[in-house]
Amino acid sequence: MPDFSRHPSRMVYLMVALAICLAGLLGAATPILVDLMGGSVAKLLALPAAMLFGLLLIYDRKLTLLLIVVLRAGADNALDLTRFSLGGYMIGIGGVINGIVILLAILLIFERPKAIPQRAYMAWAPFLLITAIGVVHSPFTGESVRLFLQQLSYFSLFIGGYYCVRNQPDFRFCLKLMVWSSLIPVLYSFVDIALHFSGGFRLKSTFAHANIMAFYLTVIITIAFYLFKTLPPKAGLGARCGLVAYLLLMLVLLLLTKTRSAWLATALGFALYALLFDRRFLVYMLVMGVTALFIPGIGDRILDLGQGNEVATYATLNSFAWRVYLWETGLGWMSSVDYIWGKGLQTFYENSVIFFPLAGKIKWGAHSVYVQLLFELGAIGLVAFLWQSISMIKQLAPLVKIDKLAAFSLILIIVNFLICAVSDNMFYYLSYNWYLWFAIGAGCALARSVVVERNAKPVVQSRY
Repeated sequence: MPDFSRHPSRMVYLMVALAICLAGLLGAATPILVDLMGGSVAKLLALPAAMLFGLLLIYDRKLTLLLIVVLRAGADNALDLTRFSLGGYMIGIGGVINGIVILLAILLIFERPKAIPQRAYMAWAPFLLITAIGVVHSPFTGESVRLFLQQLSYFSLFIGGYYCVRNQPDFRFCLKLMVWSSLIPVLYSFVDIALHFSGGFRLKSTFAHANIMAFYLTVIITIAFYLFKTLPPKAGLGARCGLVAYLLLMLVLLLLTKTRSAWLATALGFALYALLFDRRFLVYMLVMGVTALFIPGIGDRILDLGQGNEVATYATLNSFAWRVYLWETGLGWMSSVDYIWGKGLQTFYENSVIFFPLAGKIKWGAHSVYVQLLFELGAIGLVAFLWQSISMIKQLAPLVKIDKLAAFSLILIIVNFLICAVSDNMFYYLSYNWYLWFAIGAGCALARSVVVERNAKPVVQSRY
């Protein structure tokens, strides 16, 4: 007797039945869909592509997750072509993939509920709960729900990274996939440079904004550097030279994004590495820093901070002074009660046209995670966010005893996020956050496996 006849309620059979019903429903709605998409081929292909991802999810959940990790960094431009308006909100296959990622995390949790310890959930639970309350509290329901689902997708990638790693080979495999994901953005960077290079050029490659490219590169450079420094002795000279060349190329591309906070975070990372592991890197940093000043536009971005620091009727503010003025006017618009509970998720962006004198008719994000949290979720939301970051660092700490460089690299990624969060809209950079939290999830899983193995048998100390 077939298995589905004896056990019709199994999850896989229920999902197949759901997929068949959904396919029939969509088939009947095809004429309406064609009209809604305006005849755009890219938009019409979005739905079958999303269904393909859904079927792949049924076939192999881990494979689906890893495929998303490899491809997502190079997909922003393609995904933008699939967006269409529905009820006043822009949606597309990117939103469907976000939903698949969240569903994937739910399935993984039910599949192996004990694979992820309670402390991993507790690191995220307060912040996600307060963010959900911020949705209820917000008068801008649609936009606040969208941001909450983005935060939920970041947690889902953290869960995915945790699920994929059981030992050190799994950990290295996941990090290698992350580096491979950079191949499309790096190659497309040459196209972006060829088509758009000018005096005010900022490299964004496959991403929607240069900042996303920059922060994504801070993660990939850190991961690639870790893989280079921990290459096995049998690795050939070609592999070592190739990885060094790729790292140097990514550093040049990072400079071309002209994102100063990402420069600062990367420089701080290499400086800390030099102080803790290898002092020679201080010399390398000095040489590369002086060389970078000769790249067109790089020196101007640094010197720009030295002027335009005063708010006057006809003064032109530099970008940091403009941010400070934005923060002052936003926080000054809050009541004393708002400092405790906030005004609700997405209220800074939506209300910026009211309280910011330089807004014109443009809605501005807070350009600071800390200001945004204080404005939208109050002090309680800011504390929950900091608790999440501190908890992640504590969970990565056991790695120090067997792989200091892995612990250093992953903690550095979190510290870089906290540094860049001072002056940028980090919550909105989906691709960057996905790769960041996938790496942290993988690292926390390795740290947990280390604790378990240490209790079972002696562990050999690594050279780092």
